[in-house]
Amino acid sequence: MPRADRTHRFTEEVSKVKSAYELAMERMIAENGPAKQLTAEEKERLAEVDRKYDARSAESKLGFEDRLAKAATYAELQELREQMAAELKGIEEKRESEKERIWGGSAG
Repeated sequence: MPRADRTHRFTEEVSKVKSAYELAMERMIAENGPAKQLTAEEKERLAEVDRKYDARSAESKLGFEDRLAKAATYAELQELREQMAAELKGIEEKRESEKERIWGGSAG
């Protein structure tokens, strides 16, 4: 068999093999159904949620900044950092919850 024919057959075989990405996408669609297409209104609502929670996060960080600067001991500093981390985590959880409601179509 001429080399050009072997190369052509090999290229055809490779093109039939699915990538890991393609296999993962097929699995995801089989498990969850096709991806939801967002309307312009839903996209805007998601952007508004991000703006709202970005502001809350920044406000929280500013509130802790002064308290962190005034911490008298390392233990107090660590406690404040833990409180700040917990508060920021709560803000992110609320953000994701609100966004999930929009994605699910039940927000309103």
